[in-house]
Amino acid sequence: MDPEQLVAIHKNHAGEIISFQTSSGRIISYRKALNEAEAGFITGVNINETEEGPASLVSADGLELNQFPDIY
Repeated sequence: MDPEQLVAIHKNHAGEIISFQTSSGRIISYRKALNEAEAGFITGVNINETEEGPASLVSADGLELNQFPDIY
């Protein structure tokens, strides 16, 4: 499988990103995107691990993920 990139987001009512659309058109949860990024199936993002909370995704090129277009 060729690596994909994240191209769009979907937020919940609180404004938190809960899912992504990939460059191949798949809609995946935040957790699945994190797992696939760790496995190298999704490129263009880095994994931010902190001691205070769970790991999170950050764009590798400095863009805020919140700036991605909305899926819907």
